[in-house]
Amino acid sequence: MREFLHDELKLELSESKTLITHAASQAARFLGYELRTQLADTKITRGRRAVNGCIGLYVPRDVIRKRCALYMKRGKPAFRGALIHDQDFSIVAKYQAEYRGLVQYYLLAQDVGRLGMLHWVMESSMLKTLARKHQSTVTRMARRHRATVQTPDGPRTCMQVIVKRSDGRKPLVARFGGIPLKRQCFADLVDKAPSTRYTGSNELIHRLLAGQCEMCESRSGLQAHHIRKMADLNRPGRPEPSPWVRLMAQRRRKTLVVCHDCHWEIHRGRATVSTRR
Repeated sequence: MREFLHDELKLELSESKTLITHAASQAARFLGYELRTQLADTKITRGRRAVNGCIGLYVPRDVIRKRCALYMKRGKPAFRGALIHDQDFSIVAKYQAEYRGLVQYYLLAQDVGRLGMLHWVMESSMLKTLARKHQSTVTRMARRHRATVQTPDGPRTCMQVIVKRSDGRKPLVARFGGIPLKRQCFADLVDKAPSTRYTGSNELIHRLLAGQCEMCESRSGLQAHHIRKMADLNRPGRPEPSPWVRLMAQRRRKTLVVCHDCHWEIHRGRATVSTRR
């Protein structure tokens, strides 16, 4: 195979990334998934064993172990001290963002249900963090925040925090869980790692509750503008930065609460006026 690729196709194999293995007994790793052939003599479709010999995608067990280890200490789920001073809304939203990102990436796996272990570990860690924050118990926190949401696959139990807002605006809702661990053959993978840094006093919940655009101070149609990293704001050779760029750079934030019109102007590159000081 190496000679054919080199002589006929002018390609070279990387020794560190090349693996020849038995597909039935050993799995090959590709893009975070484990690939191996399936074997199930009991699954018969139209008089034939339709599963045998087909390639299947699986969640690597070491991925689950490593992700669970981030929320554990001495073999048990532990609280996260860096989040204790955050609001309940921010704590639940951060855990959900980290959990949802991994689940959505592995929805193509046939054993995506294995992530139920990660769900339990993260939920226990989140409840311990909330209990430590309020000087309470895990049981009381679970009773306070437990809720049921409707999904395309039926009702699911989750942990939920609702923050009511004035002036008839819709309440802010943060949920942990409520995602069916069911394989989706045509899922759109979202490979985006959420930020796990300590948010400090610049919590998004405070700015959303403020109820006004941070550029023009409008109070309708509020949205959040995001950037990938702070370094994008100060690229060398860039022309004079726009007011929204200077505002985010001064506050060292990767999010900016703006109204619909200002958000549209930012993406068009025409946001040149700001009434904020």
